[in-house]
Amino acid sequence: MNTIIENLTGMNALSDQVVAMDLLIAAKSGVRNYAMAVTEAGTPEIKEMLTRHLMDALDMHEQISAYMVEKEWYHAWNTNEQINLDLNNINTALNLPTL
Repeated sequence: MNTIIENLTGMNALSDQVVAMDLLIAAKSGVRNYAMAVTEAGTPEIKEMLTRHLMDALDMHEQISAYMVEKEWYHAWNTNEQINLDLNNINTALNLPTL
Protein backbone atom coordinates (compact mmCIF):
# COMPACT_ATOMS: atom_id res chain seq x y z
CA MET A 1 0.00 0.00 0.00
CA ASN A 2 1.17 3.53 -0.75
CA THR A 3 2.85 5.09 2.32
CA ILE A 4 0.85 8.32 2.06
CA ILE A 5 -2.45 6.43 1.93
CA GLU A 6 -1.35 4.20 4.82
CA ASN A 7 -0.61 7.25 6.97
CA LEU A 8 -3.81 9.07 6.03
CA THR A 9 -6.01 6.06 6.79
CA GLY A 10 -4.08 4.88 9.84
CA MET A 11 -3.40 1.58 8.11
CA ASN A 12 0.39 1.72 8.62
CA ALA A 13 0.14 0.39 12.20
CA LEU A 14 -2.67 -1.97 11.27
CA SER A 15 -0.58 -3.40 8.43
CA ASP A 16 2.22 -4.18 10.89
CA GLN A 17 -0.32 -5.77 13.20
CA VAL A 18 -1.70 -7.94 10.39
CA VAL A 19 1.77 -9.11 9.40
CA ALA A 20 2.62 -9.92 13.02
CA MET A 21 -0.65 -11.86 13.48
CA ASP A 22 -0.01 -13.85 10.30
CA LEU A 23 3.47 -14.67 11.57
CA LEU A 24 2.06 -15.72 14.95
CA ILE A 25 -0.50 -18.00 13.27
CA ALA A 26 2.26 -19.56 11.14
CA ALA A 27 4.41 -20.07 14.26
CA LYS A 28 1.50 -21.79 16.05
CA SER A 29 1.03 -24.06 13.05
CA GLY A 30 4.74 -24.89 13.05
CA VAL A 31 4.66 -25.79 16.74
CA ARG A 32 1.65 -28.03 16.20
CA ASN A 33 3.24 -29.73 13.18
CA TYR A 34 6.58 -30.34 14.91
CA ALA A 35 4.83 -31.71 18.01
CA MET A 36 2.89 -34.15 15.86
CA ALA A 37 6.03 -35.11 13.92
CA VAL A 38 7.91 -35.84 17.16
CA THR A 39 5.26 -38.39 18.12
CA GLU A 40 5.58 -40.07 14.70
CA ALA A 41 9.40 -40.13 14.53
CA GLY A 42 10.80 -43.50 13.52
CA THR A 43 14.24 -43.28 15.09
CA PRO A 44 15.70 -41.65 18.21
CA GLU A 45 17.92 -39.46 16.01
CA ILE A 46 14.98 -38.09 14.04
CA LYS A 47 12.96 -37.62 17.23
CA GLU A 48 15.83 -35.67 18.80
CA MET A 49 16.22 -33.46 15.70
CA LEU A 50 12.47 -32.76 15.52
CA THR A 51 12.42 -31.99 19.25
CA ARG A 52 15.17 -29.38 18.72
CA HIS A 53 13.14 -27.84 15.92
CA LEU A 54 10.04 -27.89 18.13
CA MET A 55 11.90 -26.02 20.87
CA ASP A 56 13.08 -23.43 18.32
CA ALA A 57 9.50 -23.05 17.05
CA LEU A 58 8.24 -22.58 20.62
CA ASP A 59 10.90 -19.93 21.21
CA MET A 60 9.90 -18.13 18.01
CA HIS A 61 6.23 -18.24 19.04
CA GLU A 62 7.12 -16.78 22.44
CA GLN A 63 9.09 -13.93 20.88
CA ILE A 64 6.32 -13.05 18.42
CA SER A 65 3.57 -13.18 21.03
CA ALA A 66 5.64 -11.12 23.52
CA TYR A 67 6.23 -8.50 20.82
CA MET A 68 2.51 -8.39 20.02
CA VAL A 69 1.54 -8.15 23.70
CA GLU A 70 4.04 -5.30 24.14
CA LYS A 71 2.47 -3.46 21.18
CA GLU A 72 -1.00 -4.20 22.61
CA TRP A 73 -1.94 -6.10 19.44
CA TYR A 74 -2.56 -9.39 21.22
CA HIS A 75 -4.46 -10.05 24.45
CA ALA A 76 -4.08 -13.79 24.92
CA TRP A 77 -5.22 -13.71 28.55
CA ASN A 78 -8.03 -11.20 28.21
CA THR A 79 -10.67 -12.37 25.76
CA ASN A 80 -12.83 -9.26 26.11
CA GLU A 81 -9.88 -7.01 25.24
CA GLN A 82 -9.00 -9.20 22.25
CA ILE A 83 -12.60 -9.15 21.02
CA ASN A 84 -12.70 -5.34 21.33
CA LEU A 85 -9.41 -5.05 19.43
CA ASP A 86 -10.69 -7.39 16.71
CA LEU A 87 -13.94 -5.42 16.40
CA ASN A 88 -12.02 -2.13 16.13
CA ASN A 89 -9.82 -3.63 13.41
CA ILE A 90 -12.90 -4.89 11.55
CA ASN A 91 -14.52 -1.45 11.74
CA THR A 92 -11.32 0.19 10.50
CA ALA A 93 -11.19 -2.19 7.54
CA LEU A 94 -14.88 -1.68 6.74
CA ASN A 95 -14.54 2.12 6.84
CA LEU A 96 -11.61 2.29 4.45
CA PRO A 97 -12.35 4.30 1.35
CA THR A 98 -12.78 2.15 -1.73
CA LEU A 99 -10.72 2.93 -4.79
